[in-house]
Amino acid sequence: MTDSQMDTTTDEETDDAQPDDHLDDIDDGCGCAEVWEHLSEQREDD
Repeated sequence: MTDSQMDTTTDEETDDAQPDDHLDDIDDGCGCAEVWEHLSEQREDD
Protein backbone atom coordinates (compact mmCIF):
# COMPACT_ATOMS: atom_id res chain seq x y z
CA MET A 1 0.00 0.00 0.00
CA THR A 2 1.32 3.45 -0.88
CA ASP A 3 1.20 6.50 1.39
CA SER A 4 -1.57 8.09 -0.68
CA GLN A 5 -3.68 4.95 -0.36
CA MET A 6 -3.21 4.91 3.41
CA ASP A 7 -4.26 8.57 3.79
CA THR A 8 -7.59 8.20 2.01
CA THR A 9 -10.77 7.11 3.71
CA THR A 10 -13.85 5.68 2.09
CA ASP A 11 -17.45 6.59 2.80
CA GLU A 12 -17.80 3.24 4.55
CA GLU A 13 -14.98 4.10 6.96
CA THR A 14 -16.40 7.51 7.85
CA ASP A 15 -19.92 6.11 8.29
CA ASP A 16 -18.69 3.55 10.83
CA ALA A 17 -19.09 5.82 13.84
CA GLN A 18 -18.94 3.96 17.10
CA PRO A 19 -22.20 3.98 19.09
CA ASP A 20 -20.37 5.42 22.09
CA ASP A 21 -18.48 8.22 20.29
CA HIS A 22 -20.58 10.79 22.15
CA LEU A 23 -18.92 9.64 25.38
CA ASP A 24 -15.32 10.21 24.26
CA ASP A 25 -14.98 13.35 26.41
CA ILE A 26 -15.92 11.54 29.63
CA ASP A 27 -13.23 10.16 31.92
CA ASP A 28 -13.07 6.43 32.52
CA GLY A 29 -14.64 5.45 35.82
CA CYS A 30 -17.00 8.39 36.14
CA GLY A 31 -20.48 7.80 37.48
CA CYS A 32 -23.90 8.06 35.93
CA ALA A 33 -24.35 11.64 37.20
CA GLU A 34 -21.29 12.79 35.25
CA VAL A 35 -22.52 11.00 32.12
CA TRP A 36 -25.97 12.59 32.50
CA GLU A 37 -24.45 16.05 32.97
CA HIS A 38 -22.21 15.65 29.93
CA LEU A 39 -25.10 14.52 27.72
CA SER A 40 -27.30 17.35 29.01
CA GLU A 41 -24.63 19.92 28.13
CA GLN A 42 -24.33 18.47 24.63
CA ARG A 43 -28.09 18.74 24.12
CA GLU A 44 -28.07 22.38 25.28
CA ASP A 45 -25.37 23.17 22.70
CA ASP A 46 -27.47 21.72 19.87
